[in-house]
Amino acid sequence: MKRIRLPLVPGVVVEFADRELALKKVEEWARGGTAAVQLVFGPEGCGKTAWLRQSAEVLRELGFDVIYVNPLERDYLAYIDLKEVARRLAEAAAEHSGIAEVKLADLAIQLAKYAIKKRKRKMAVLADDVFQAIGVDKAASYVKWMLNIIEYPPGEYENIVAVVATSEGVTRREIGRHRWASPRPMWNMAREGFKQLYEQIPGEKPPFEEAWRLTGGNPKLLGELYGAKWDVDKVLKELADKKRINAFVATLGEEERELLRRALDDPDVLFTREGIPLMDRLVDMNLIVDTLPERDPWFWAGEPPPKRDVELGIGRRVAWQTPLHREAVRRALEST
Repeated sequence: MKRIRLPLVPGVVVEFADRELALKKVEEWARGGTAAVQLVFGPEGCGKTAWLRQSAEVLRELGFDVIYVNPLERDYLAYIDLKEVARRLAEAAAEHSGIAEVKLADLAIQLAKYAIKKRKRKMAVLADDVFQAIGVDKAASYVKWMLNIIEYPPGEYENIVAVVATSEGVTRREIGRHRWASPRPMWNMAREGFKQLYEQIPGEKPPFEEAWRLTGGNPKLLGELYGAKWDVDKVLKELADKKRINAFVATLGEEERELLRRALDDPDVLFTREGIPLMDRLVDMNLIVDTLPERDPWFWAGEPPPKRDVELGIGRRVAWQTPLHREAVRRALEST
């Protein structure tokens, strides 16, 4: 399998590392197809985009025609011998009218249907973070539209793989109201895979164990730490400002703050009747991931996290997206 190369930060290009179980899941889908849309969700920056782009290579090698779109980045791949498909994707990506993102999201499905009409028997459509482009209110209808390709195809086909990835907890909750998608959580990289990535970082860097404890295996945060010259305080301040964590903590009553303090050590305390309203707000802010399934790999897109890891902030049902997310909240609580 060809390993793709991706920019981690400006000036640093790395080879796709690890995710063996996640790629095997793609091969499994390629053999049997996807009866429902596979909704892959997980922490921001955990590597969903890199995995989708590597998956496009895997599917191409398995004989699939592949359409991949990332509307927010105006990025696409068209592994297909229909010039019309590549042309229309390129035109949409080049739009300057402010609607390029929506066009790319829509074209992923439109062109997959067009390809099946043209007797493309093995088709894969991979949509990356489309919900931020089209809006949360349209998330469920988009998934239903994608599902229609599987259930009501415009022509005969041998196999279809349909995958949509998101970091948005509120979007996953909206889609979960229906049975149009199979949720497949993806976690941050496992220790050995993360080490492969860490070793590709040039120059002086902190010991691997320190990088692991800070990021919990999150490749995006590893890149941000590198870009900040390994200044943890800078990364924490940027994270707090981006998420408006201090303002969020200031809105909480004393009981909620005490519950949040307890969740720093044990995030599962949020998975209770009194904790769920606060948990939902933390999910909407992309600070935690909730309702984690059993750690059986069948339920996951890739290697699941441990059942519990106090050091990394992982509980059985609820987990902080990364240790740095948890630390940013801790500091906000201490300063308020």
